[in-house]
Amino acid sequence: MTKRTSLERRLCVLALAAAATAGLATPAAHAQGYPSKPVKIIVPFAPGGATDILARLLAEKMAPKMGQPVLVENKPGAAGIVGTDLVAKSPPDGHTIVLGLSNSLLTNQFLYEKLPYNVERDLTLVSQIAVAPLLLIAHPSIPANNAGELMQYIGKNKGKLSYGSYGIGAYPHLAGAHMSDVANGDMSHVPYKGEAPMVQDLIGGQIHIAYASALQAKPHIEAGKLKVLGVTGENRIATLPNVPTMAEQGLKDEAYRLTGWLAIAAPANTPKPVLQRLADELRAACEQPDVKARIVAMGFDVRANTPEQFAAVYKRELPVWQRMVKQSGAKLE
Repeated sequence: MTKRTSLERRLCVLALAAAATAGLATPAAHAQGYPSKPVKIIVPFAPGGATDILARLLAEKMAPKMGQPVLVENKPGAAGIVGTDLVAKSPPDGHTIVLGLSNSLLTNQFLYEKLPYNVERDLTLVSQIAVAPLLLIAHPSIPANNAGELMQYIGKNKGKLSYGSYGIGAYPHLAGAHMSDVANGDMSHVPYKGEAPMVQDLIGGQIHIAYASALQAKPHIEAGKLKVLGVTGENRIATLPNVPTMAEQGLKDEAYRLTGWLAIAAPANTPKPVLQRLADELRAACEQPDVKARIVAMGFDVRANTPEQFAAVYKRELPVWQRMVKQSGAKLE
């Protein structure tokens, strides 16, 4: 074996140093040139729903400032798992992100025996976009005019009432199970493949109570076909300002203070400057008057926050959702 010359050794050392420096600089370099190609927002649900509509609205507003097209791709399947997993396995460069719901990003990990991704390990939280309070609604035949009266009625009619949801493990299922448990009402749970058929059966009297979005329920409330008894979350909603929260009515359980949410996540190890750029652009888009008005019209509240704020909310809510899933007994394969 021939010995290296001093020049060769020196060139080798310089090459190794350059490679190390380049490796250390990669995140910053990526952030500085971000985005370098179109950004894809993956919607893990079918086209036409609120998540899809919001994603396309955000994409339209973000593209001019990002300097690249912002595209929306629908990857539905398995309660948001298919699309979320796609993003979890994408390169961590901020060019593929997901607009998910609290179920696909939080509660699925407690519902499913096996998930192809682990949120804490495989994803990074970027920003919440909106929170989605739900209305507690009932068929007009139910002799209750507020949430407290409903709880008493449930307790006095053990085993006689039913509540609907738009899927096992969704908030309406978990909240309904909680109400039934607290009131010792032994209510029957009736899951539907979507919110619209659930609301139609409630109007028809096939079920007695449900939790639903303002977008779906408001027209029927105004037409007198449904009765509204309260709203979840910490604040009243702009579209129905006269409806008190559950907490205002004395039902201060954690379960009623929760809301579902819509949020953006990126693959784990995405550089922090890229995450911050995404969060800043999302917040700027949400603050535009027409976007804000559209979000409010959907019955949502704008909640564009920082990655750190989102992480704090997630950490606070996670054990509450976990307890609710356990209480409901919901399990999915």
